[in-house]
Amino acid sequence: MNLRDGATIASSLNAGKQKPQSATTIMNDSTRQSAASETNLAHETTGDRDSQSSSTVHTGTENHTGTMKTIFDRVTTEVNKIYVGQDELVLSTLVALFSGGHVLIESVPGLGKTLFVKTLGKVLGCKCGRIQFTADLMPSDITGAPVFNMKTQEFTFRPGPVFTQLLLADEINRSPAKTHAALLEIMQEYRVTVERTTHKLSRPFLVLATQNPIESEGTYNLPEAQLDRFMFKILIDYPSAEEEARVLKEHSSRSDLDERIDHELQTVCKPEEIVQATQACDDVRIDDRLLDYINQIVRLTRNWPHFHLGASPRAGIALTQGSRTLAAFHGRDYAVPDDVTTIVLPALRHRVILTAEAEVEGQSVDEVLTNMLQSIEVPRL
Repeated sequence: MNLRDGATIASSLNAGKQKPQSATTIMNDSTRQSAASETNLAHETTGDRDSQSSSTVHTGTENHTGTMKTIFDRVTTEVNKIYVGQDELVLSTLVALFSGGHVLIESVPGLGKTLFVKTLGKVLGCKCGRIQFTADLMPSDITGAPVFNMKTQEFTFRPGPVFTQLLLADEINRSPAKTHAALLEIMQEYRVTVERTTHKLSRPFLVLATQNPIESEGTYNLPEAQLDRFMFKILIDYPSAEEEARVLKEHSSRSDLDERIDHELQTVCKPEEIVQATQACDDVRIDDRLLDYINQIVRLTRNWPHFHLGASPRAGIALTQGSRTLAAFHGRDYAVPDDVTTIVLPALRHRVILTAEAEVEGQSVDEVLTNMLQSIEVPRL
């Protein structure tokens, strides 16, 4: 008999010596098996719920982006019925509106900025207003002021023209610094404080400020603190030959533009929907590599040799928020590098200052920014 046979026999003997299990032991084993199966079933149910929850969140984000794309397409279609061309102005204004920002427009007179604000207000269902800035304009002319009521013998606050939703601040650089300062709290915190009483503005609220780059006599340059409040700076040029021919064809008659806006345009959304869509843009995903790309762009402006002053962290916030909104306009629930490069010039050109040597060489801010961007590697997502 070898060792293998001996081990087999020993194991058979040990098995024969084992006592039979009692009924209590069998019941305990059955109870443990039942509890284990219930635990596994509970885990499976929880996993199914988690997967359903994540699927629901993802589907909800896609629904929001789909709604944003629908609103963007309908708004641009309606605006183009009256306002001709200037696609960059339309796109940047809508991105700023749905991102909670403001826009600074630099252009010569006569390019239809007032018409654009009226058209946009009708299409979006928002109230619109206009302030013509002059050298003698006071802060109270913008915010409003208390007025004495003879009947009640009390002071009553009379709101100024800033209490609207789409505000055109025409030729903002015509007014002194104290008038510019009146817009700081309004643009940042959406409220007006008069006589230690705070009055909130209705949302959404967008400031479209314009300035003329040609006439500099009698103007006051906006300080950097005021410029940084604007999300974008848009440079409007003259329309193309085809666009100007269409302007002559459609707007050369003496027809009332206000009547055309009321009868030819449709309101595609409400202010409440704009606020909800703005909040939904926060759900658009941005990869960490894309955030690093934005961070590199902003930080490189502070060390670039042709810039005397670089961009502030608010520039990075503007690029991040604008990229999310632009991705939603294209029906995506995630941002890509193209979204950043589309808005990088409007978001940075007013936040950097060229050195004296670069100005003497005749370089422009956009040229320097474009050269700087080419030195940064675009992430592959």
